[in-house]
Amino acid sequence: YWAALGGPVACVSKVELRVACKALLDRDTLNKSDPCVILMVQNQGQWTELDRTEVIKSNLHPVFAKVFTLDYYFEEAQKLRFEVYDIHGTHSIGTRDDDFLGGVECTLGQVLGSTRISVLCLIGLYIWQDLFSKSDPFLEIYRINDDGTEQLVHRTEVIKNNLNPVWEPFKVSLISLCSCDEDRKLKCLVWDYDSRGKHDFIGEFYATFREMQKIGSGSKVTWDCMNPKYKLKKKNYKNSGVVILSDLKLHRVYSFLDYIMGGCQIHFTVAIDFTASNGDPRNSCSLHYINPYQPNEYLKALIAVGEICQDYDRLCLTFFFSPNKQVSHDFAINFNPEDDECEEIQGVVEAYQNCLPKIQLYGPTNVSPIISRIAKLSAGEETIKDASRYHILLILTDGVVTDMADTREAIVRASYQPLSIIIVGVGNADFTDMQILDGDDGVLRSPKGEPVLRDIVQFVPFRDFKTASPAALAKCVLAEVPNQVVEYYSHKAICPMPPVPSCDSPTSLANTPTESLPAVGPTA
Repeated sequence: YWAALGGPVACVSKVELRVACKALLDRDTLNKSDPCVILMVQNQGQWTELDRTEVIKSNLHPVFAKVFTLDYYFEEAQKLRFEVYDIHGTHSIGTRDDDFLGGVECTLGQVLGSTRISVLCLIGLYIWQDLFSKSDPFLEIYRINDDGTEQLVHRTEVIKNNLNPVWEPFKVSLISLCSCDEDRKLKCLVWDYDSRGKHDFIGEFYATFREMQKIGSGSKVTWDCMNPKYKLKKKNYKNSGVVILSDLKLHRVYSFLDYIMGGCQIHFTVAIDFTASNGDPRNSCSLHYINPYQPNEYLKALIAVGEICQDYDRLCLTFFFSPNKQVSHDFAINFNPEDDECEEIQGVVEAYQNCLPKIQLYGPTNVSPIISRIAKLSAGEETIKDASRYHILLILTDGVVTDMADTREAIVRASYQPLSIIIVGVGNADFTDMQILDGDDGVLRSPKGEPVLRDIVQFVPFRDFKTASPAALAKCVLAEVPNQVVEYYSHKAICPMPPVPSCDSPTSLANTPTESLPAVGPTA
């Protein structure tokens, strides 16, 4: 994509990887191995687990249903390691009790196929059977590639002891299902599950996505499930059951760029820690000291992030500090609560520098009031019912949060609103609480145990970027925002507004086609 002014707009490509194994080592005495694949990624020389497949019982040639989803960056050598284990028990995979069967290392570039804009298909299927005793059926769908090979697309859950199973609806991208080719053959296999992995074949049928779309006219779409062996042996053989498509819905997968092109504004709010732990701004040891030769850490972080966000809207300034020992946790830095907005990042810097001589730093460091205030402000956007405005709250702080319980509660409430929270830790304090709020090590919960609806917090200690460029800090703290925007509006089923035409240039991004999609029926 190219912006109206001619500059490139960065976008992340998503890559889906599926794994299958052949001729694995058999480490079990009575049965075959129960394999599972763990995907490891290398980051700064360290291998960490990204995800893992399901365990397939008693199978030396497993085809896993799990799909690994990764971000692809052309400019990076993204190293991957696939480790295969024979699993024993139900505890953590990859422990001493499990047998390591083998592994392979490669780069994502070596295995990369093509990436295209995707459409999600929500499919509901059930099967009606009348020729067998009760079984434990499950369904597998394979895409038949141009070279004749078969790629597993989806494996349903097992329905126990049922001749008329109704499988749960599932989502699959159109490119995964049929490579965006409506007439591509799909091979569908129905099995009777066996706990030892020796599943009994019930039957098969072939379908196309074009056939599936006929359900939209109100008529049922059915396929005879055929067993070729029975068809040859039995004269009166009709089928081994009938598979019925009960529902199909098409959903357009929108991107962050779609919402921005539709006029969604990013409303940027900054909250700066003016508590006493920062030190007297007149002292050169203070984190708020204004050095005439170089900006302090607060200014560096503010400028790095603000210069990105200022392209989307004006900057709304709100700060927590305590003038004259009367604590205020969300005071306007320009001392005008009726008009607390500044134009562009330079206006923010000037307001920050002008306010320092007029205030007295105090405490405590309470973060929940400013989060609750901006969450309440963003809640007003819900009444509009369109994707016109999303909020980002940047919190710059030097230390431990003193109202941790209230802050957790405020974040859980805010996760329901069009809001993302970025926290940059300034100085060398202990930021353990901030890492908890980030939620990367687990789902953040309120004191009562309620989980966040969405992961909306990103924390970064500034000390990790002291020697890096401002662009590196901005890239790190803003990396999750596009997905958070899309996640919020997708959850609310709110589509982007139509692209806003540009009056300045007939070749603006709004008038430039992106990538055309195949005709796959109506989208919503």
